[in-house]
Amino acid sequence: MFSKYTRHNTLSSCSDKDYDLIIIGGGITGAGVARDATSRGMKVLLCEAHDFASGTSSRSSKLVHGGIRYLENLEFGLVHEALVERTLLLKTAPHMVHPLRFLLPVYKTSRVGLFKMEMGMILYDLLSFFEAPELHELHFKQSTEQAEPLLKQENLVGSVIYSDAYMEDDRLAVEVLKSAHEMGADIVNYTKVTRLTESAQGVEVELVDQKTSKLYRAHARHIITSVGPWTDMVGADLLSQWKPVMRPTKGVHLVFSRARIPVQRGIVMGIEQRIVFVIPRGDIVIVGTTDTDYPGDPGKVKVEKEDVRYLLEVTNGYFPSLHLSAEDVISCYAGVRPLVKDEASSEGKTSREHVIYNPTPKVTLVAGGKYTTYRAMAEQIVDSALDQMGFEEKMKWRASNTKNDINKKATHEKIRRLRGQVGRIAEKYGQSELTVQDLIGRRGEDALEILETMQQFHKDPTEVALWKAELKFAFDHEMCLSLKDFYWRRSPLFLHHEDNGLSVLVELAQYLGELNHLAAEQVQLEVREVTASIAEEKRAISELF
Repeated sequence: MFSKYTRHNTLSSCSDKDYDLIIIGGGITGAGVARDATSRGMKVLLCEAHDFASGTSSRSSKLVHGGIRYLENLEFGLVHEALVERTLLLKTAPHMVHPLRFLLPVYKTSRVGLFKMEMGMILYDLLSFFEAPELHELHFKQSTEQAEPLLKQENLVGSVIYSDAYMEDDRLAVEVLKSAHEMGADIVNYTKVTRLTESAQGVEVELVDQKTSKLYRAHARHIITSVGPWTDMVGADLLSQWKPVMRPTKGVHLVFSRARIPVQRGIVMGIEQRIVFVIPRGDIVIVGTTDTDYPGDPGKVKVEKEDVRYLLEVTNGYFPSLHLSAEDVISCYAGVRPLVKDEASSEGKTSREHVIYNPTPKVTLVAGGKYTTYRAMAEQIVDSALDQMGFEEKMKWRASNTKNDINKKATHEKIRRLRGQVGRIAEKYGQSELTVQDLIGRRGEDALEILETMQQFHKDPTEVALWKAELKFAFDHEMCLSLKDFYWRRSPLFLHHEDNGLSVLVELAQYLGELNHLAAEQVQLEVREVTASIAEEKRAISELF
């Protein structure tokens, strides 16, 4: 189990344990560090001040990619590393990372011509050791028009079509944390580190349970902070000599129905200036991102009207016949990228490389980096921490072992087997094949447990039964503590559904009340919190109606 009871037991016992590492931050980087360190045999405690992946790690473009734009910056090492990790993620997380073809159109007005773009794609395939799901293709004007007839045809020269992948970013972070927990790591959310004290023996931290305000203490040989755009804030809070290192940028995404933007594949727009992707995912399409400096509190980042107007303008420029407006937007979200300061002239040129700092012998901080390379980053971060701990300590531990499947119930072999049995499974549980396919694609073998749980709710409409079953799974196995956690980071309800899941909100709140033994007032509070959060996320959209 990986539930609120696991969390309670961990907090109750953490002061009695001798940890090798305490990790601050439960996004994808912290999750990767926890899994890496635990795979070496280290005793690990990870603390996240809010919910897992509630910052940047659930507000990305949801792409696993090498980053074609980094080729222009000559960041070949970063692209190669990302492409190698892309291949690995496609193998180790097949239920959450899926191949996707992208079309990059080239116009007479484009800053990069078709021949140069073709050379870049050859290099892109080469840097992946030709292990892309499919190699790139070159298309001239006529075949590009046939491939994507909705694209603007005026001044079109041709296109290149290449492979990358899309992912479930929030759930991937949770899966990596669960994998670390299964290896032996102690992991808690809604637990804030408020004080750090160093001694000859190591470090001691004070922990505040954000749900109960109870104070706990824990100690370890070393501490690692992986808090993304909060790096400077946490560094200043915990370390007396911290100097700012971050140049965070804001990224906004809009979500549309696939019926409203019926593209055949992903589209790369804005190559003349800032890249904006059109990313189809099942029955939705994500459009983004913006990339502007953001000096504010990362926890307060919001979608603004100007962001929406910009993305609509770019998309309508490439798809003039669609006449998209704010009324077509299902949902939207804003996040902050944890970029490190450099000498770049603009935020778009700032490197996505990560930097590891060791401000004291017992503290390691990481800033920057790409989601795609989280595993490789984590290995380097733990290596750096071990270097600080000394040669004898370093030799004490096994080598990193994180190239295996993230979820043993969702290997390629198991998902392939389950997909071959969709009809039989659908018949057994009285569900549509589409429902079963979707669950297997997102959950692997865990889909069977969810389908079994659905039988408890046979009197409910199918959609309500499905989300109740998923809510119970998240409650039992994903340390989900609230309905908001479920809507934003354990399910696609807010992101994918045209009503953002409001049609099933009351039923789910009542069921969560049963699971958590909540009073009626607390159930109503859960409903109000989700409703208010949806309204706030979509405020900029509603203001443009």
